[in-house]
Amino acid sequence: MTLPAGTPTIRVTAMPGDSNPYGDIFGGWLMGQMDLAAGSVASRHAGGRAVTIACDAMKFHAPVLVGDEVSVYARLVAVGNTSMTIEVEAWRRARHLEDSTKVTQARFVFVATDENRAPRRVAPLPDQTPDQTHEPPR
Repeated sequence: MTLPAGTPTIRVTAMPGDSNPYGDIFGGWLMGQMDLAAGSVASRHAGGRAVTIACDAMKFHAPVLVGDEVSVYARLVAVGNTSMTIEVEAWRRARHLEDSTKVTQARFVFVATDENRAPRRVAPLPDQTPDQTHEPPR
């Protein structure tokens, strides 16, 4: 497998407080890092508040261990009237090695909201015209 193009949205070191008694990082911690990365992409595209409404098909391919560097890559892949779908991949690199391993991926869906937390419209993807936007299935 090849690392995604570009730089990670988030890069963090997995710490002992994020692990179970066996030294494996909790899946919930990893999912939280992925949600943070997706949220960063969504709020930048929306130009403001965006909230998570769904996470699809997360599957763990390999464990993350205490001390591993975790790189999370997130990219916007679809935009609806108020929603944004972000593909997210998490990769681990052992602290003193150069090889990286993909540990999980998922699709996150966010909705842009206004100051009253009501859905609001977002711009289409740069290569979409307004009539090509769609809301993802719920």
